[in-house]
Amino acid sequence: MELDETQCRGAVRSRDARFDGIFYTAVLSTGIYCRPSCPARTPREENMVFHRSAASAQAAGFRACKRCRPDATPGSPEWNVRSDTVARAMRLIGDGVVDREGVPSLAATLGYSVRQVERLLCDELGAGPLALAQVQRAQSARTLIEATAMPMSDVAYAAGFSSIRAFNDVIRATYAASPSELRASAGSSGDPRDGGVPRSGVISLRLAFRQPLEPSNLLGHLIATGVPGVEEFRDGAYRATLALPRGWGIVAVRRPVGSAFPVTLRLTDVRDLSAAVSRVRRLLDLDADPVAVGEGLGRDEHLRPLIERAPGRRVPRILDPAAFALRAVLGQQVSTAAARTHAARLVAALGEPVVDPDGGLTHLFPTAEAVVAAASEPAVLPGAAPGSTRLDEILRMPASRRRTVLTMATALADDTVRLDAGADWADVRRSLLALPGIGPWTVETIAMRALGDPDAFVGSDLGVLKAAGALGLPSTHPALERVTGAWSPWRAYAVQYLWAESPHAVNSIPDGDVVLPVAPDSGARP
Repeated sequence: MELDETQCRGAVRSRDARFDGIFYTAVLSTGIYCRPSCPARTPREENMVFHRSAASAQAAGFRACKRCRPDATPGSPEWNVRSDTVARAMRLIGDGVVDREGVPSLAATLGYSVRQVERLLCDELGAGPLALAQVQRAQSARTLIEATAMPMSDVAYAAGFSSIRAFNDVIRATYAASPSELRASAGSSGDPRDGGVPRSGVISLRLAFRQPLEPSNLLGHLIATGVPGVEEFRDGAYRATLALPRGWGIVAVRRPVGSAFPVTLRLTDVRDLSAAVSRVRRLLDLDADPVAVGEGLGRDEHLRPLIERAPGRRVPRILDPAAFALRAVLGQQVSTAAARTHAARLVAALGEPVVDPDGGLTHLFPTAEAVVAAASEPAVLPGAAPGSTRLDEILRMPASRRRTVLTMATALADDTVRLDAGADWADVRRSLLALPGIGPWTVETIAMRALGDPDAFVGSDLGVLKAAGALGLPSTHPALERVTGAWSPWRAYAVQYLWAESPHAVNSIPDGDVVLPVAPDSGARP
């Protein structure tokens, strides 16, 4: 896709932050590249060259601006809106697939040859997968250099570099400074053996987003629907465990300050930093373009007042897509508290334990494989029905609903349903609808929160229908679906605005710590 140079020049002249991460301005007279909103003096037009990616600018020999930090911009919102091969590739690269498994694995996941993937990315972004991954590697290294007291050799290893020499060369070429100079300019200090990352794995950082942002439904939803042991709200932070490629981690997110969320990560393996950051960004929908969303939905006279009252609502997403798919099935046709009860029982029985020195988190959410295994293990409690399994004892619900949970777990475990960062949204919908017991509400809920499809629409949701009727919109599912065609591709954001019309706890951030309630256990036998 070609950049519109007239539009790019206008964005640079007006320092329009909406375009940060969408394109980069390289300045021929200085040899640096900037974000469009860079506060430095605007370059002469004949000295400006525009690039679709930071990797393209670096490949052309430009260095990152030290003033505007183009490497710290929000990601392009395109990768959240699109589901084509390039967008899927960018989501996978962001999740660290190239660093962990190489370009051949990226290509195999996408169903293309390495040559085809290289061509597609170079044609659109001016850089191939290795160059794009190297930019991410340099960003991870800079975060570790500036936010921790790790020895530089450990930083290089953690960021994914194959050698100290490669690490030094890339940092110098990218930032026109040595790693030691970057640390000195950031004022980092301290004994790496005392509270540094090698010992504790704790990293504090700020994750940028595009303004405006309304956090009430974003953090409120994550807190109100949290699963005990896996999520909590403590000391003003939403905290959660997350499974990562090389270990596990704990993330703590506080209310946004300025144009960034303060985030703390506790990682068992700091090589998972880029994957953890990518997943937290997706959790909080930080790469969204709220102005585009507002303009698109604001054309509807019913939605316009909602958007004007609270611009910048985001879609609360999820850290573990497979876990969310299981949670969505547990939540079918029951209350939030009842769904939390079932999920909490699964966590306590099948989740991997974690150590949380800062709070009360206890487990990772169980894997689909663990759920499938529990369905083949015999029951152990006294008085269990003949032929019942351990899963029957854990999930005290009607047998038909338990079968649906097992069906979902089996499909996730054998890759019939794939919910990774590179998943094709249309393929996932078809795979889910083919499963017995899975209906449109569950499919669209998974598409909205696990896949991140901005056009997912849970039109049969009672809260959505009630709010729609109160606004003068159709209050029946088929009729509302017909109206919402004009809201595409932002229907998932419309859901957030409709849900926000309810006084439910998902729409507000608590003032104090939250002890997540669970529904009383009925004690019913399977």
